[in-house]
Amino acid sequence: MKSRPPETTAPTDGAARMHAAPVICYPIDTLPQADLEGYRAAREGWTKISETVVPPRDARSFTVPAGHFFRIVSIDGPQVGDLNLWNADDMQERFFSGKTRALHGTHLSTGDRLWSCLPYLRPMATITQDTLDWYGFDEWGGAVHDVIGTRCDPYTNRLLQGSEYHFCCHSNLTRAFADATASELREAEAYVHDVLNVFMCTGFTRDTGQYFMKTTPVRPGDFLEFFAEINLMGALSACPGGDCGSKHSSDVAACHPLLVEIYRPDTVPAGWQSPARNAYPGSHGR
Repeated sequence: MKSRPPETTAPTDGAARMHAAPVICYPIDTLPQADLEGYRAAREGWTKISETVVPPRDARSFTVPAGHFFRIVSIDGPQVGDLNLWNADDMQERFFSGKTRALHGTHLSTGDRLWSCLPYLRPMATITQDTLDWYGFDEWGGAVHDVIGTRCDPYTNRLLQGSEYHFCCHSNLTRAFADATASELREAEAYVHDVLNVFMCTGFTRDTGQYFMKTTPVRPGDFLEFFAEINLMGALSACPGGDCGSKHSSDVAACHPLLVEIYRPDTVPAGWQSPARNAYPGSHGR
């Protein structure tokens, strides 16, 4: 743990080394920016075509055609959700939380995009509205909708608690994928991946750098809205942590359902085209 006293004496130039200025790893100035005005204009006259209620401590799948919108909505009480996304036409292409974090930062909001894994690396969805964007970063460095946590899972729970709990988000998402694809659980589990923690308020402690969670600011009526850039299958777990103000991986916290709404616009945004997969040819120097 970094909270332990250092065992190594700082070199004479240690302070100078520590004061080196940071450099952004992936400047995104050359990335095409989301045309939020165009997306929002396309919502005019849209039609809700389906909705899915995600029960507490469980998960459900849904599909969103390219050029459609979907919303994750808080309905009965403060509740966080773990989101997985796949290319509905090729399940090997899935959400890449690590690269999304590297491009857009630890927490996502309006205008940020959810990128797919290598070798595809293209936008899967764009966030078009976030009713919690007012939260920003709080005094502890906490913020909402993170791509730093993984997902609560029964393996870590067994490691740390010595007990079995079957309704962690990893297990919930595994069951949802298996049901949606008529696959066995072991096969389905391989497709479950790191998540967008929707509505979850998280950060890193200043002293030890540990991942923390705190009570979400979400309330019924709040939502996170996306535009599907490609044909998507999604799965959303209503986390057993509820509002994540106490603990997860148990039945202790009060939990609530979440709602997924799918909307079809009358016309797609002006000039929009579904993005092609990444243009790198895969030669890797040979």
